[in-house]
Amino acid sequence: MSVRSLFDMTGRVALLSGAGRGIGAASALALAEAGADIAVLARSGDQIETVADQARAMGRRAIAIPTDANDAEAVEAAVSRTLNELGRLDVVVGVVGGSMPQPFMNTSDRDLRNAFENNVVNGLRLVRTCVPHLVSASEGRTGGSSVVMVSSAIGHVVGRGYVAYGSAKAALDHAVHLMAADLNPKIRVNAVAPGAILTEALEVVAADPVLKKTIEDATPLRRLGRPDDIAAAVLYLASDASSYVTGQVLPVDGGVLTTNFNFPIPDL
Repeated sequence: MSVRSLFDMTGRVALLSGAGRGIGAASALALAEAGADIAVLARSGDQIETVADQARAMGRRAIAIPTDANDAEAVEAAVSRTLNELGRLDVVVGVVGGSMPQPFMNTSDRDLRNAFENNVVNGLRLVRTCVPHLVSASEGRTGGSSVVMVSSAIGHVVGRGYVAYGSAKAALDHAVHLMAADLNPKIRVNAVAPGAILTEALEVVAADPVLKKTIEDATPLRRLGRPDDIAAAVLYLASDASSYVTGQVLPVDGGVLTTNFNFPIPDL
């Protein structure tokens, strides 16, 4: 078997949440390019339809399902529709998350709950809903089915202003370890931990030459990441190329050892 063939996703179905733009959209299209049929979920119907159209142009089956990740019934309906229309489910990619940086003393109980809801609860709910179908698809396949969560470098490095977001991502990282232990050997569970990636969320920072240079200078590879950098890692973890990998959090961060961006907050 050639190494290249290990990345072939032909005949498999991948469901991706948060797939309307940025890392989610790039990951969906990477999986489609590798041969997978895809179901793309997000609240933004127009955006996910555009992603689905691009996958269809590659000759793939693709469905766009407007879904609010906070709505458990909507998530269950989206998974059911994927099974009904695409016939199986081999890969789940959880991209939904986020939280605005702010000083710790301005971080309320609600902010903390929202961060954990968006970054941990919603992702684990999606995985839990998909597990029975991933188990079915794993039969007879070396490496089984695959779950890939999108975490963040801030889950394991320190930066000012990220108490809510970083704590939630650290919890997600450990949840990946624990889910892998529970779901072995039929389902592999891994995560990608991006650093500073040039998505819409970072455009304001990237538009400021001083801030952009600050981040680049603090990154060993001296550049911002691109969504395709993360999509390539997602493809690796979703495919048979990583069939001997589970319970891992893969940093894709340009070599970050400490945070490359501190939210500007005043000293106490």
